[in-house]
Amino acid sequence: MRYVKLEELKKLPGFNGLDENTLRKLSNIIRVNRYEKAKVLFRDKDIVDNIYIVLKGKASLYKFNEKGQKKVIFILGEGDFINEVILQNSTASINCETVEDSQIMHCNTVELLQVMEESFELTKIVLSSLSLKVRRMYRQFKNTTGVLSMGKRVASKLWKLGRDYGIPLNNGILIDMEISITYLADLFGAQRETISRACKELGELGLIEYSNKKFIIKDEEKLLEYFKTP
Repeated sequence: MRYVKLEELKKLPGFNGLDENTLRKLSNIIRVNRYEKAKVLFRDKDIVDNIYIVLKGKASLYKFNEKGQKKVIFILGEGDFINEVILQNSTASINCETVEDSQIMHCNTVELLQVMEESFELTKIVLSSLSLKVRRMYRQFKNTTGVLSMGKRVASKLWKLGRDYGIPLNNGILIDMEISITYLADLFGAQRETISRACKELGELGLIEYSNKKFIIKDEEKLLEYFKTP
């Protein structure tokens, strides 16, 4: 474990807009830990005293339904706050684990609040993070209700992951993270076989390629058009 470096904070999305004084205060209270893939940071109902922020890598927030089936709610990347909701209550309301080998920052909730009291810009960053999660939840709710086929729901999710974590290649957009069919099923709280059929359908339509846990979006616009077509 170590303290985060000032230069690391400046490079993070969102944080580079903070003034030097605020960044220095944050660097004095934020520590960094390395975690291997699939390391649990906290579980639902745990008492959590720290705010977690992704420095490098990715983390996921997930819940279990009444049948014990995993449902991934969010995938979070560099600069994303993981559990800013505990500023209101110290009890976690969701589970969190790393998606890949990651470096995760953390600081005491009380110490972060003290810095927020002195920096309105930092407060806006935290509020923006919460607002973004709410908007994403609205979209998820829309896509998981009604009569959307699983193929269209998978197309929408892969398009969003491509926008968030895509790397342009000659033959399309590579989603820069390992995604097994089982993990993709966790994103929907669905059966693996159902997701496998949906991916096969998208592949046969020439919209995606899937190999070695990596998705390539062949054409973003066509994938989006497929999702939006009634």
